[in-house]
Amino acid sequence: MAWHKQVTFWVSVLAAFVLMAWLLSSVLLPFVAGLALAYFLNPVTTRLEGWGVNRLLASLVTIALTLLVGIMLLLLVLPIFGAQLAAFVQRLPEYIVKLQNMLASEGSRASWLRDFIGDRMPNIQQGLNDLVSQGASYILTLLQGLWTGGQALISLFSLLVITPVVAFYILNDWNHMVVKVDGWLPVKHRGVVRGLAEQMDRAIAGFVRGQSLVCLILGSFYAISLTMAGLNFGFVIGFVSGIITFIPYVGSLTGLVLAAGVAIVQFFPDYSMIAIIIGIFVFGQFIEGYILSPKLVGDSVGLHPVWLMFALLAFGYLLGFLGLLLAVPLAAAVGVLVRFAITRYLESPLYTGEEEPSALPPPPIAAIPDSRNR
Repeated sequence: MAWHKQVTFWVSVLAAFVLMAWLLSSVLLPFVAGLALAYFLNPVTTRLEGWGVNRLLASLVTIALTLLVGIMLLLLVLPIFGAQLAAFVQRLPEYIVKLQNMLASEGSRASWLRDFIGDRMPNIQQGLNDLVSQGASYILTLLQGLWTGGQALISLFSLLVITPVVAFYILNDWNHMVVKVDGWLPVKHRGVVRGLAEQMDRAIAGFVRGQSLVCLILGSFYAISLTMAGLNFGFVIGFVSGIITFIPYVGSLTGLVLAAGVAIVQFFPDYSMIAIIIGIFVFGQFIEGYILSPKLVGDSVGLHPVWLMFALLAFGYLLGFLGLLLAVPLAAAVGVLVRFAITRYLESPLYTGEEEPSALPPPPIAAIPDSRNR
C-alpha cells in the first residue's frame, strides 16, 4: 500500500474516532472513567498476579479496596468540603468587594494606590466593579451549570456503579486485550508501532499516575495547613488548589490568589498572618518542584506545559468533562507521534537534500541446466 493511502486510512480512522467521541460524549464518560481507573490500577493488579494471585481475584481485590478507600474519603471529606464550598461561593462577591474597597478607600492603609494612580482611579474603580460583578456572576453560573448539567448528563448511578464494573472487566481482561490489539498491528511496521506505544505508555503513566499522587499530596497539605492557620474556607481553597495542580502554574497561582485575597480581608492589618498564608503556598511549590515531581513524575513525560494547557482547554471545550479525561492521554500520544515525525523528517532527503540511492538492478538469475542435456 502506498504511503498516501496509509495516511488517508489513518486520518479517516482518527476523524471517525473524534466524531464518535463528540456524538457520544454524554454517554462515554463512565466507560472512559472505567478505562482510566483500570489503567491506573493495572500495576497493582499485575503485582498481585506476580505474587501468585489469580488475575480475576486480583482484579476484584484491587477494585474493592479502591472503592472502600474512595467511600471512606468521601464520607470524611465531602461534608466539610461541600459546606465550605457553598459558603465560599456565597461570600465570594462580598470578599472581592471588601478587597477592592480596602485598596481604593481614602482612609485605608492602602491609600497609596489612589495617590499613585491619581485621576484615573474612578475609571479603574468602575472597571473593577464591572469585573467583580461579571466574575462573580460567571463563577456562580459555572458552578450551577456544572452541578445541574452533571446531574442531567451523568447520573450518580453511572459514576458509582458502571465505572467500577467497567474497570473490573478491563482489569481482568487486560492481558488478553493487549495481545489482541498487538495482533491487529501491521506486520511490516509492528516493531515501530510497538516502540511508539511503549513511549506513549511511559508518557501517560508518568504523568497520570505520578501527577495524581502529587495532586493528592499537595491538596492534603494545603487543606490541612490553611485550616490550621485559621484561614476562612482554607480547606476548600487548599484542596481545590492541590487538585488542579495538574494544570501547570494554574493550580498554584489560583490557590495563591484566592488564599491571599481571603487572608487580606480576614487578617489585615496583621501582616504576619498574611505572610504565613503566602508562605504555605511557597513551601508547597518548593516541595512540588524539588521533591514530589522529580520523584513521582520524572523528566521523561515529554509534555510541555503550554501544550498541556492547550490540550486541556481544547478537549474540555469540545467534549466537556470527558475531554478533560482524554486530554492528557491524547496530548501525550500526539506528542510522541510529533517527535517521531520530526525525527523521520530530519533523517529524510527532504531535510538533508541528499537524493535517495537508486535501486540496484536485480541480480542475474542463474541459468537452470536443461535436464535433457544430462
